[in-house]
Amino acid sequence: DLHSFPTRRSSDLRTSLMAGNWKMNKTVEEAAGMVKALKAAVANVSDVEILVCPAFTALYAVNNEIKGSNINLGAQNLFWEAKGAFTGEISPAMIKEAGCSYVIIGHSERRQYFSETDETVNKRVKAAFANGLIPVVCVGETLEEREKDITFKVIETQIRGGLAGLSPEEASSAVIAYEPVWAIGTGKTATPDQAQQVHAFIRKLYREIYADAAGKVRILYGGSVNPKNVSDLMKQPDIDGGLVGGASLEADSFAQLVKYSK
Repeated sequence: DLHSFPTRRSSDLRTSLMAGNWKMNKTVEEAAGMVKALKAAVANVSDVEILVCPAFTALYAVNNEIKGSNINLGAQNLFWEAKGAFTGEISPAMIKEAGCSYVIIGHSERRQYFSETDETVNKRVKAAFANGLIPVVCVGETLEEREKDITFKVIETQIRGGLAGLSPEEASSAVIAYEPVWAIGTGKTATPDQAQQVHAFIRKLYREIYADAAGKVRILYGGSVNPKNVSDLMKQPDIDGGLVGGASLEADSFAQLVKYSK
């Protein structure tokens, strides 16, 4: 029974996922050029799932470039309504049509700069699933919260709120990304042990909420992942991949992450 072994090597149970969040970087031309180089660099990879998440404007062009390859496409956000008077927003059907199979939801920058909450994260998650998209749901604590020793409390609130009300199938196919906010773009990384401790807590909590789905849900680490630290992070039993920022912007460095040594 797979579910009796919550700490078996993640690769035994779950396909590792290396996701590149390009944030507000790259014109259409730059995005297409980068993914063309990436496609060649990772063509022979079959044991790691590869995901790139460009800006909305580049989705269509990147999709054209990666068709038939082993690279998946994701968006960095969506709105929960199907259509209507929501100037500046993008609907699930729009990103799906552009070629996306994944969507990042509730990134700490969205929470920080655009007032996203666990409640709006949950609306987005449900809209993603209703449209056949897999959400990559971001959770994580700030430096202040870690110093106050409330990391687990913060993350529990985010998971119980953001991932509430899913069917067993949805709970299994969702992706969770743990990003210690203090390690994003700072060059600081949680040690592999610190990261594993939180990932194990998330999986245990998920088991309380969604039972068997806990053995299937993939939990990514995000927070200054780079070619030097990726192998040590990926050796942890509950780390199933990375949500990568800066190191995903160059084909070379992202390919190194995808091909991390096991």
